[in-house]
Amino acid sequence: MRIKRGVNAVKKRRKILKAAKGYFGLKSTNYRIAREAVMKSGNYAYVGRKLRKRDMRSLWIARISAAAKANGLSYSKLIHGLKVANIDLNRKSLAEIAVSDPATFAQLTQTAKANLQ
Repeated sequence: MRIKRGVNAVKKRRKILKAAKGYFGLKSTNYRIAREAVMKSGNYAYVGRKLRKRDMRSLWIARISAAAKANGLSYSKLIHGLKVANIDLNRKSLAEIAVSDPATFAQLTQTAKANLQ
């Protein structure tokens, strides 16, 4: 008895066309073109997830740098001072402190300044 792929082939096409819903023109209705568009968008999404991490880190560094300069210290000296003082805060939490609680961040900069000498 031969195996007929009809059901599985339709499922496969339906899955791709569902993923391509909302795309412009034939990209949303034509299977061949939709398959290419879905693969391409999947690649863009994969790369975008990596780029988002890079972008967020640079945003945190910009925020920390601005807050450090407001307290009379450069970003690199702040990070070095905190490292010498054994204060292990990552950049994400440092940026959050800088934005939400400037008084605590000022204390951190004072600690970093004291440990630079």
